[in-house]
Amino acid sequence: MGVRTWIGSWPVYRQFTGDDPLGRGAAAKSAGTERIKARVSTADQVVKSVCPYCAVGCGQDVYVKDGKVTQIEGDPDSPVSRGRLCPKGSATLQLTTGSAREHRVLYRRPHGTEWEPLDLDTAMDMIAGRVIEARRRGWQWEQDDFRVRRTLGFASLGGATLDNEENYLIKKLFTALGAVQIENQARV
Repeated sequence: MGVRTWIGSWPVYRQFTGDDPLGRGAAAKSAGTERIKARVSTADQVVKSVCPYCAVGCGQDVYVKDGKVTQIEGDPDSPVSRGRLCPKGSATLQLTTGSAREHRVLYRRPHGTEWEPLDLDTAMDMIAGRVIEARRRGWQWEQDDFRVRRTLGFASLGGATLDNEENYLIKKLFTALGAVQIENQARV
């Protein structure tokens, strides 16, 4: 490499002699950085989402390629977080693609010490049966000579990442079941 080529490779020289006097574009790039591509540049689509951890509701961009999540980053368009994520939110990719993630229903019997896999239909039937039984056992027709027609056998506490539509449907479902103890974590 000659001296002229060597000096021409310096960012400061390129900044003063080229079209980038502030050194924020091409003048600041080396040959190595020219070859680097963003890890999200190969994504097929970007899906807007909300961080699943706390009640802040930071926006996330979920990058998908071939139907699989490849990267999750802060959403710069989010008025809540403006592209920033906490350490837990930054690790959301591990939540979706980590090797420790379970993709099956696990059940531990009462007084049991081991988890056993269940098929989804069995688990859903167990949940429905328990809801119906809790409703039946906790049903109140009257209280203090007032007709109440309600159950105190179960309650609902919604998560912070539920949107208005999901909260609306949950409220309708639990009200139809007779529950009166319905709340959302975002308000607590």
